[in-house]
Amino acid sequence: MTDAAALPGQPRGGVISGPATARAQCVLAPNPSPMTLDGTNTWIVAEPDSDLAVVIDPGPLDEAHLRTVIDTAERAGRRIALTLLTHGHPDHSDGAARFAELTGSSVRALDPALRLGDEGLDAGDVITTGGLELRVVPTPGHTADSLSFHLPADRAVLTGDTILGRGTTVVAHPDGRLGDYLDSLRRLRSLTVDDGVATVLPGHGPVLNDAQGAVEFYLAHRAHRLAQVETAVEAGHRTPAEVVASVYADVDRSLWPAAELSVRAQLDYLGEHGLIEG
Repeated sequence: MTDAAALPGQPRGGVISGPATARAQCVLAPNPSPMTLDGTNTWIVAEPDSDLAVVIDPGPLDEAHLRTVIDTAERAGRRIALTLLTHGHPDHSDGAARFAELTGSSVRALDPALRLGDEGLDAGDVITTGGLELRVVPTPGHTADSLSFHLPADRAVLTGDTILGRGTTVVAHPDGRLGDYLDSLRRLRSLTVDDGVATVLPGHGPVLNDAQGAVEFYLAHRAHRLAQVETAVEAGHRTPAEVVASVYADVDRSLWPAAELSVRAQLDYLGEHGLIEG
């Protein structure tokens, strides 16, 4: 078995659900799959002495899960005052409307179609609820509407699917774009270098204790995959399916459809930069 400390980002061992930092607690949704890993991480975030909480990504439309999130907050003496979405994929957002009904909270997201209430989310927004401070960080690439949330008091960042607790994420072509994704990773790296962010609270998988190590791994992985795709094209593999069969031969075939999305994004990126013929 691989030593967790040797893995990129130093994933934290033990149960995923439960307190992760002084202000963030995870409630794991019961939707495990090859794409969602152990399930969706729903995050309850609050100041330690506050009776108000913010929930990030209520997850799928699963009544029992949504009520567990509410019960977890209430056991800590807190009312859920606001719901935020990192992006619109169903495993993160499908439960948001029902969750808003149950809690009376508004839902804020970058995509206007996902909002419930008058306010959305934009780059540079600072959310203050019950004394909590969350800073909105645009991190498009996995999807066009992907956001992360910087939690300065805990030197942490909630990354949705931009960085996962295990493995790497999909650039979901055509909505997701690789150039945007690489820029987002660099933006997250600057948080680790300039703002002291040390911990990644991901949308799936365990907490990562080495945020900078995780970002550097993701950047290196993308560079390596790009080089592999370029080599595959030069060898005569023209279609995304052919490239996947060549480059992702050692990956579980159940993940090949997702890999094909990333390959399409990589081929677009290489074409845009004149590295392969269109």
